[in-house]
Amino acid sequence: MSAPRDSEVPSPESAKHHHRQEARRAVASVVITVSDTRTAETDTGGKLLAEILEGGGHPVAAREIVRDEPDAICAALDAALATEGVGAVILTGGTGVAPRDVTPDTVAPRLDREIPGFGELFRALSYEEIGSAAVLSRALAGIAGGRVVIVLPGSRGAIRLGMEKLVLPELGHLAAEAVKTR
Repeated sequence: MSAPRDSEVPSPESAKHHHRQEARRAVASVVITVSDTRTAETDTGGKLLAEILEGGGHPVAAREIVRDEPDAICAALDAALATEGVGAVILTGGTGVAPRDVTPDTVAPRLDREIPGFGELFRALSYEEIGSAAVLSRALAGIAGGRVVIVLPGSRGAIRLGMEKLVLPELGHLAAEAVKTR
């Protein structure tokens, strides 16, 4: 048996692209802003997040603002996860270290599987932009009920960074992987 020719062995780069080509293209998403102070008129972070999703070809199925209260966050997350056709839920706000910042603490136990690299990469990228203040972010991501769940800080800079550098490049891939069966 002869060794495969170079043209028969996929390069790591072509294998990566082939894998991504199998990923879903458009992922319907729900955007949830967690804030005690934002209103529909002042929620510039949630608006930016929705604009970035739609600009990336991912329709926004719903957008909501909830208070920094665990019960409110859980109710909104549960409703989003129960929405037919939704492949991702992206929450923004409540990720700092202040006592009222409860989004990660509320969402993490509801995840079937956490994606630790998301928060690690977000903080590394954030460090390049804002320095040591990046340690204050508790951004996270995971899978719940076959759907991608992402928690981003509420600042527009953090939303833009997370969406452009991490979420948009991988959302279709993540959503496709989240629904795979063994």
